[in-house]
Amino acid sequence: MATEKAYKGLPMEGIIAAWYTKTTSRDIKRHKGMAAELAPKIPTGGRVLEIAPGPGFFCIELARLGDYRITGLDISKSFVEIARKNAAEAGVDIDFRQGNASAMPFEDATFDFTFCQAAFKNFTEPVKAIAEMHRVLRPKGTAVIVDLRRDASTADIEGEIKGMGLGPVDEAFTRWTFKHMLLKNAYSLEDLESMISQTPFGRGRMEVSGIGFRVWLEKG
Repeated sequence: MATEKAYKGLPMEGIIAAWYTKTTSRDIKRHKGMAAELAPKIPTGGRVLEIAPGPGFFCIELARLGDYRITGLDISKSFVEIARKNAAEAGVDIDFRQGNASAMPFEDATFDFTFCQAAFKNFTEPVKAIAEMHRVLRPKGTAVIVDLRRDASTADIEGEIKGMGLGPVDEAFTRWTFKHMLLKNAYSLEDLESMISQTPFGRGRMEVSGIGFRVWLEKG
């Protein structure tokens, strides 16, 4: 299978980034839940990297739960600015910076835990991005990828959208985005297994939940 592809997602700058921030801010409970679930997997004082954090909501919720040193790396200049503003308003210390997931600006073995949510399907070099996760992790570190699965049903997607508490216009646009953009870029579990096999991780543990999947990758 191809390991590189043209970026097909929305250009997350300017008004698009602002719209995305407004829309996802209504779904904070999802970020709170994810942070609460993952926090026990991270050592106290551990270094955490979220790849493509967007507005930074997950990082902020995680920072509220424990003594973690958190970094967010996003290719969007607009998102970096928005995330920094959101963190300052929340009163938490998070290092948001701009950079590419397939060529991260970090030394080897920097982080204890990396997390990527709802963005992996848009990476132009997904295999390189996974290999970079391995490189920047410390020995025994963990990487988690969470994203939409290609075979998510219409009913699954409708349930997800209805649970976001959106108004009619945003709901319609979100539904269109799922149908015409996100599902077309999404991966199957077979795709992921193939990509992971081409990296130093070799293999990962797959979980399916609702419209998405979760992959756990451990660095030996």
